[in-house]
Amino acid sequence: MASMFSGPLTLTDLDDFIAPSQECIKPVKVERVPGASKKSGVIKIDDDGAYSALNDVGESYKLEKVSITLNDCLACSGCITSAESVLITQQSQHEVNRALSENKTCDIENRKFMVISISPQSRASLAAKYSLSIEETAGRFTTYLHSIGFDLVLDTTVSRELSLLETCKEFITRKEKYDKGDKSSLPMLTGICPGWVCYAEKSHGEYILPYISNVKSPQQMMGSIVKNFLASQKSLLPSQIYHVTLMPCYDKKLEASRPDFHSKEFDSRDVDCVITASEVIEMIEREGRRLLDYEMSPLDRIFDEIPTHIYSHFGSGSGGYLEHVFIHAAKTLYNIQSPDIQYTVKRNKDLQEVTLTLGGEKKLKFALAYGFRNIQNIVPKIKQRRCPYDFVEVMACPSGCLNGGGQVKVTGSEDSKDLLNRVTDLYNTSECRSPEDSLVGQRLYDEWLSADNSNTLLTTQYHAVEKSTNALTIKW
Repeated sequence: MASMFSGPLTLTDLDDFIAPSQECIKPVKVERVPGASKKSGVIKIDDDGAYSALNDVGESYKLEKVSITLNDCLACSGCITSAESVLITQQSQHEVNRALSENKTCDIENRKFMVISISPQSRASLAAKYSLSIEETAGRFTTYLHSIGFDLVLDTTVSRELSLLETCKEFITRKEKYDKGDKSSLPMLTGICPGWVCYAEKSHGEYILPYISNVKSPQQMMGSIVKNFLASQKSLLPSQIYHVTLMPCYDKKLEASRPDFHSKEFDSRDVDCVITASEVIEMIEREGRRLLDYEMSPLDRIFDEIPTHIYSHFGSGSGGYLEHVFIHAAKTLYNIQSPDIQYTVKRNKDLQEVTLTLGGEKKLKFALAYGFRNIQNIVPKIKQRRCPYDFVEVMACPSGCLNGGGQVKVTGSEDSKDLLNRVTDLYNTSECRSPEDSLVGQRLYDEWLSADNSNTLLTTQYHAVEKSTNALTIKW
């Protein structure tokens, strides 16, 4: 991973690749000169890995890398996840610093309301970095963010609650259709991981997309809350709010850039910029300070009368989608209030199963599938209509979101597995509660969401991307 994101952003190699035969279709820029010799334009790879070419007089020169925007990346059928190096000119800590700096010096009528939403996984990573508790990390980090110019510091736990609740509803609808004979309704696959979604769109298209849940991810659900609900509450246009999210994974930058999450009416994205824990560390250390140098402050509130507490949800470190949907389905479909959830590890720890059996008959069969080696085993079974699962929690990163490519990296002699274990342990120290018990979530449903707007605000859609043909995608 590149230590600084000042231009090219090199995404972390996490073993979450699609296929080594896929290339970026715009890797370098070659200037063609009319009348040049046939030798000019021939590309060579130097010993240091850089690209060079010959000019019209046979001299070698370095090639300039083409700047590929996020939309360019999403539009091609080449690299899509953090196993590839993608040139991204936005979505970095420097873009955030630029926005904060401009906001401090601009005229009052052009000033934007600065909001940052923090994921629980990123907070746990920062806590591991500074050897702090989750609560102390949240308090000190809030103070730091206010000091650099953010007006509101929020927690994405509330948006994850909405995402969990909507996912439960969608599964019940799909399961009832399946039981009535619509065998194309299941399995239901989570769609909250943008790396997995991009892979499905670009590699499998309409064969897989109908099975992916349409519920927005917590990041994009938070974008709806900030740019729609909060904007209305504060009598602001969406374009008058600059919304940053702190996420565990670089692929979230791609998700925020999707055209589906851009309002043409207001020319505003639900999430303007995504940064990661690794970038935040650089922002803090660039000032010559540590998180410990800042005092404690409470997180800001969405509703003034409802205090914000740090809490989590039962289940995996990727949001607990399997457990919540499993519990909800057992209760709703089979009147089982507290099903016994026992995970069975299959080929590896990133592929696990949970089943509900009644009277010797399997009623529900769910799975966790993390990392592309497991995803690529499940996808063919779905295509062949022989997938044994009703629901699959899918994540591109091995070990899930707590091991995202944007999390703080190991330093010194510490092993990466030990760091992941510390992050996981810290994440699990937060009190767990059911999303049904969320006061903030209930208020949002009561005051903001209705039958008319909930589909637009809480769900999204996917698009099959036509594959391009190039020399490296042909199997000879």
